[in-house]
Amino acid sequence: MPTINPYLNFNGNCEAAMNLYRSVFGGEFVTFSRFGDMDSGMPVPENEKNNILHASLPIGKDYVLMASDCPSSYGSVTQGDALSVSVGTESEDEATRIFNGLAEGGTIKMPLQKTFWGAFFGMLTDKFGVHWMVNYDYPNE
Repeated sequence: MPTINPYLNFNGNCEAAMNLYRSVFGGEFVTFSRFGDMDSGMPVPENEKNNILHASLPIGKDYVLMASDCPSSYGSVTQGDALSVSVGTESEDEATRIFNGLAEGGTIKMPLQKTFWGAFFGMLTDKFGVHWMVNYDYPNE
């Protein structure tokens, strides 16, 4: 069965974003490489050698959050409203911890709250412009 993992792109602040996500979700990076580490013969501007070529952070047992900085030769990344990363949690407490960690310095779009559809749910845009939905589904009784 295929898997889908989010891959985020940034304009030179990927390292800070991924460090925030590691502080929120826990775990350790599997990959964290810089453009200056590349041995492909592709020229890298001096001011971009420290930018992130690829970072991957396992989240839970089945998912990986991946990211990189966009090389200036590709143009800049434009964050938009067409995509949100949805996080499912195992409790209200976990949802609250993750939501609050991601919301720090960002913008809350919908506060984390009990919903009519039987979930504890909230939406936000983090300080890096990434849209998140945090959800805990209450058990059916």
